[in-house]
Amino acid sequence: MKRLFTQRLKGWKDSKYRKPLIVRGARQVGKSWVIREFGETCYEGKVHIIDFERKPEWFKVFDPDLDPVRIMNELEMLLNEKITPGKDLLFFDEVQAAPRAIMSLRYFYEEMPELHLIAAGSLLEFALKDISFPVGRVQIMSLGPMNFYEFLLARKKKKLAEIIISPPEELPETVHTLLIEHLRHYMYVGGMPECVGVWCETQRMTHVFEVQDSLVETYRQDFSKYAPYSDKRSLNHAMTMVAKNVGRQIKYTRLSDEFSGPTNKKAYELLLMARIFHKVRSASPASLPLAATASESRFKSLLVDLGLMRSLNDIPANIEYVKNDLLAMYNGALAEQFAGQEFYSAGNDQLFYWTRESKSSSAEVDYLLAKNNKIFPVEVKGGASGKLKSLHLLMKQCPDIEQAYVLSTAPYAEIPEKKLCMLPVYYAYQLAQTGH
Repeated sequence: MKRLFTQRLKGWKDSKYRKPLIVRGARQVGKSWVIREFGETCYEGKVHIIDFERKPEWFKVFDPDLDPVRIMNELEMLLNEKITPGKDLLFFDEVQAAPRAIMSLRYFYEEMPELHLIAAGSLLEFALKDISFPVGRVQIMSLGPMNFYEFLLARKKKKLAEIIISPPEELPETVHTLLIEHLRHYMYVGGMPECVGVWCETQRMTHVFEVQDSLVETYRQDFSKYAPYSDKRSLNHAMTMVAKNVGRQIKYTRLSDEFSGPTNKKAYELLLMARIFHKVRSASPASLPLAATASESRFKSLLVDLGLMRSLNDIPANIEYVKNDLLAMYNGALAEQFAGQEFYSAGNDQLFYWTRESKSSSAEVDYLLAKNNKIFPVEVKGGASGKLKSLHLLMKQCPDIEQAYVLSTAPYAEIPEKKLCMLPVYYAYQLAQTGH
């Protein structure tokens, strides 16, 4: 499987300002695999892997002190291999289990800068709460599930994959229809690498669903590691309710009837730290940066991966799958999740949306993106522009906005008089990368 993240790793490797790298991400998104594959293909030497979950006794290497020379000597003896800085890659996997190994990264940067060192793990934020983090001495990158482009490559559809990262244009109807059909599959399979692998191998959706259920159970089993921060049941309620309310404003009191608002809030924040959720905050489109006007109390949420929504929503897939309108599945929530997931994959660490609530009526536009010092709103919707009341209202209130986008299953079209561009939804990644 080809991952775009590999290009970012190559840029890190070749940078003269290289620092030890921490790769964050939820469980099972492919962190270990992509780093190993990168090391094996991009280094003339060896990849030395220290897996702290499999080798917990190796924690003791970091106990006496954090001297990188001594640590390297001991690791070489444990590995029975020489580690050659500049030629080899040293990989600390599941590093959240060894907090002092995270602390050591500072000293590797200061005293052994020629060493290429990557640390990766999930639940990293939990480990970072209790240690002195090497601020300014490490670089951090985040990895998420496979996006639609990577999914098409895994399906050996290279020509189709190239289309969706190229400048948008009106495509032949047969090509457009084919892309929509592959997108339908992706919306059920999702981007978790194991699910994509099973789909490519078997073409059996029931096998994929079994893997998705297993992944959700893995997340639930991790809840014991959140102790003593939160109750397992409140975490489970929060995860389930967020999955059922993608695209809707989150109220802590509605996440569970069994727990108080503050308890639900704590559970939500812990799952956010574990990167199982993404927060999409309400912001004003009047000026940049969007984060400056973003609300901490008014927000929506996305799940880590749209393929896991089926398991957590407990909706019979056969009912949704036969719907003619792709964007109507799960009442439109799946499409909004897809767009947000593609935007994150394109490098947007924070996402925003616009909402206006009044006594007479409310209005909402799904996303606000910022590119090239410009703000452009994005609505994920089927149908014609005449149904886009909230988007038209926003454009009227903010006449300085030069362009708005509607992601739908309709073919590519531009409506200059309304400053609208109708984009097929499979162009979401390209839109977030370039601002069209």
